[in-house]
Amino acid sequence: MDHVISGVSKFQREVYPEKKDRFQKLAKGQNPEVLFITCADSRIDPSMVTQTEPGELFICRNAGNIVPPHSNYTGGTTASIEFAVAALGVSHIVVCGHSDCGAMKGAIAPENLDDLPHVKEWLSHSRAAREVVKERHGHVCKDHLDEVTKENVLLQLQHLRTHPAVAAKIATGKVTLHGWVYNIETGGIDAFNAQTGDFSPLDEEQQAALVGG
Repeated sequence: MDHVISGVSKFQREVYPEKKDRFQKLAKGQNPEVLFITCADSRIDPSMVTQTEPGELFICRNAGNIVPPHSNYTGGTTASIEFAVAALGVSHIVVCGHSDCGAMKGAIAPENLDDLPHVKEWLSHSRAAREVVKERHGHVCKDHLDEVTKENVLLQLQHLRTHPAVAAKIATGKVTLHGWVYNIETGGIDAFNAQTGDFSPLDEEQQAALVGG
């Protein structure tokens, strides 16, 4: 914890003065372009990975970068999505999974989560991703982790489309969806390519292949 407290001091002493104008502007409101939904895993830093500044990403994090399908039940993820899309007017939504995801390991073997009942229930929102991989291979195991991770990203994009605010903006071309998987070891990102129906390395020239509505 000491290094965390030291970090605050360093931020106030060195970082804040250099970005004072930006922070003073942000103090009056925010106008992010992107809603970034990713895993709560401590190894993922969306702002570092995307090299964005404060105010550019509206970040929503939870175990497994999950988007529950829309329902009458109000949860933190659902409320955050609605606020980002309907109130802040973001124009892009990224669902970003990652390599070596503990949540996806749990989704593959839910029988190992009996002592974590809330985690087990939460990961039921990933069950269809597991079943897709199981159907494809006849079984599913830890060797399929990367495949399940990608299928989970696609599943959560489907879930996003059930949210009224998102559906409305997609229908009018005001919101674009993106599915990413971040590789912790290499720093690479694979993005879902709507033209090929597969994931491929993200680069600056790939813009035309991003997932649409």
